[in-house]
Amino acid sequence: MILMIGAALGLISVGFGAYSEHALRPAVTEESFRFLMTAVRYNQVHAVIIVAIGLSLLNTGALSQLKTFKWSAMAFILGTVLFSFSIYFSVYLNIPSITYLTPVGGITLMIAWFLLLFSGYRATKN
Repeated sequence: MILMIGAALGLISVGFGAYSEHALRPAVTEESFRFLMTAVRYNQVHAVIIVAIGLSLLNTGALSQLKTFKWSAMAFILGTVLFSFSIYFSVYLNIPSITYLTPVGGITLMIAWFLLLFSGYRATKN
């Protein structure tokens, strides 16, 4: 399931990136477009990480057995959705208050990276 969610997030990032570049760019301010491109970039990077974790979980190695590794995937998914999608919806729907979720997504992504770091440490210790 994590692999499929990562792939879907990758698909959305490419689609929304293209839509932003070709349809939204002329209709939004330069600052809003810059925000969109940041959201797309974060979405793409974290989609790749989520796919990598999903692929690793299909393996039966020590890393795939760690709960913190699985939790890191969930945190990456939640953080990506909160960070990138809050910006997407804010600009697309012209509702700036949605961006109050963006920092929550950023903090969630930092937690995800910590969980991944901790999982790597634990896997090397076992």
